[in-house]
Amino acid sequence: MGGDATSIGALVPSVKSEPSEEAPPPLPSTSTAPEKERAEEEVDKDILCPICMQIIKDAFLTVCGHSFCYMCIVTHLQNKSDCPCCSHFLTTTHLYPNFLLNKLLTKTSACQIAKTATPFEQLRQALEQGCEASVKELESLLSVISEKKKKMEQEEAETNLQILLDFLVFLKKKKLDELNEIQSDLQYIKDDIHAVEKHRIELYRRRDRYSSRMGMLADDPTSKSLWPSSMDKHSDATASRATIAPDQVRLSSSVSQNRKADFKSSASPLNPRKDASGASDNQNLSQSGLALARKRRVHAQFNDLQDCYLQKRRYWARLSSKQQERDSHGVTREGYTEGLEDFKSVLSTFTRYSRLRVVAELRHGDLFHSANIVSSIEFDRDDELFATAGVSRRIKIFEFSSVVNEPADVQCPVAEMFTRSKLSCLSWSKYTKNHIASSDYEGIVTVWDVTTRQSVMEYEEHEKRAWSVDFSPTEPSMLVSGSDDCKVKVWCMKQEASVLNIDMKANICSVKYNPGSSVHIAVGSADHHIYYYDLRNINQPLHILSGHRKAVSYVKFLSNNELASASTDSTVRLWDVKENVPLRVFRGHANEKNFVGLTVNSEYLACGSETNEVFVYHKAISRPAAWHRFVNSGTDEAEEDSMSYFISAVCWKSDSPTMLTANSQGTIKVLVLAP
Repeated sequence: MGGDATSIGALVPSVKSEPSEEAPPPLPSTSTAPEKERAEEEVDKDILCPICMQIIKDAFLTVCGHSFCYMCIVTHLQNKSDCPCCSHFLTTTHLYPNFLLNKLLTKTSACQIAKTATPFEQLRQALEQGCEASVKELESLLSVISEKKKKMEQEEAETNLQILLDFLVFLKKKKLDELNEIQSDLQYIKDDIHAVEKHRIELYRRRDRYSSRMGMLADDPTSKSLWPSSMDKHSDATASRATIAPDQVRLSSSVSQNRKADFKSSASPLNPRKDASGASDNQNLSQSGLALARKRRVHAQFNDLQDCYLQKRRYWARLSSKQQERDSHGVTREGYTEGLEDFKSVLSTFTRYSRLRVVAELRHGDLFHSANIVSSIEFDRDDELFATAGVSRRIKIFEFSSVVNEPADVQCPVAEMFTRSKLSCLSWSKYTKNHIASSDYEGIVTVWDVTTRQSVMEYEEHEKRAWSVDFSPTEPSMLVSGSDDCKVKVWCMKQEASVLNIDMKANICSVKYNPGSSVHIAVGSADHHIYYYDLRNINQPLHILSGHRKAVSYVKFLSNNELASASTDSTVRLWDVKENVPLRVFRGHANEKNFVGLTVNSEYLACGSETNEVFVYHKAISRPAAWHRFVNSGTDEAEEDSMSYFISAVCWKSDSPTMLTANSQGTIKVLVLAP
């Protein structure tokens, strides 16, 4: 891209019209048609008015010999007293009618009309001008015209009927296709209703058998001696804890704190146990309330869920018919088809949550740095630590369990690294727990050791700001970066120079390794496209994914085949990189100019918004499943104040409904999906 001639696209050669050597020499021209046409054009120019450049109407001659339209020359002489052609002194008393030119113009007009007029117009003009014709001739002419009219009307009617018939046939075919599709869908629904009802009956029978069995055990006095009392259980648990080593206690405490963060939204204080019937009633009431809330969510998103069900059902039906394995492999253990099982999973996960609950909050800034925008926030390999970076030129490492379980006013990073430039992106190593990579505004890619707080490697080949960096999930020493210099570079920690270099045509906003491959990467570009590369052949991408209308700011993999992309066109899109097809478009957030963050897990996508809100989408539903607005409760007019900021970074905790979010004010929140 450095201005070489080779980087410019090949131009289409222009074809020059040169005489062929084998072509015979042109014959001497006598009076050819083109010359006659040129002569007529010259004549036409002579009869044009020099003022209006139209054929002269009501020609008048001046004393200097020039002819003009009467109205044109009179209007001119009202402002000036000279001839428009030769500037000779001229007044209205020096104008004379040009009778000869008027006659010539009349004949010329008649000739031109005769040349351009249709036969019908010529006949009409002849009759209007008093052409002599007998009654018999006129009757014959009228008969011919009448027959011609009937024939034309017949042809027009046939044409209209043919068009109408074609339309009705196409409409019938379309509606029959829709009817067949509806009938197929109805059959799917009937089959699925039967399967679900059958499974419900089986569950009810199991519950009844279990209840009767428990009742029999409760009535049997000999069985009570087999049940350990709650006090025995408690004493056994206490004794077992006493035998655990202190290190194991600390590890267990750390793990339990992490787990507590995931379930903090649903945890409640333990109350003394009441009688069994009261506990059962409260549990049933709670379950019924949750079931009612989930039903409301289904009705609120019914259209999207309907589309999701039909899409999955049709897809699996087509797949089963192609493979001819519907009987042997198309039914699950519960008796469901694969399409219904797939949709059941979507419905279960989508209706499980409806909001985001704040678990913890901390401030990223300090008294000495007013710039607080958090550009990147990432969990480490084990989800025990998380790192933040931004315009403050520092990488801060926090312990997640401490942030969740300790008061916000005592939160401090466990480690901190200082950089020369503002930071744009972070990526933890998937193998070496204490290694983290960063990219900055000077184009430097750095690998840090969190334990020693020192840089391990620095790569300075990028010529402009580097927006993105990512460690390979399968190759411990490999990482990739993208920059405003329109280059994607692949690095190896075993050498100082880049391993591969991909020259692109536009700025690179995001790069990401495929989680199941060390040779496939996705590149989000400012030219509105996503490029999917195989690093073994970088001459051209495997796929170019098109659909966004503005720059692609983020790319993230949900699985080996599913890729999510975010753009400043206020959409997030889901793609199948294996089949090279778009899957879904997510709308609800606002993003037109800033990096607002994107994070994904196996089921959900989350992104920020320029309205200072976080939005969560289920991957099968286009509309938001939950959202949360950052509000600074410590100031007056908090609602208006919060709208001046935007979400700048988001990150899911692995296999968890917990998420880290940060905004441009430097506020970091731990959010949990809640019912």
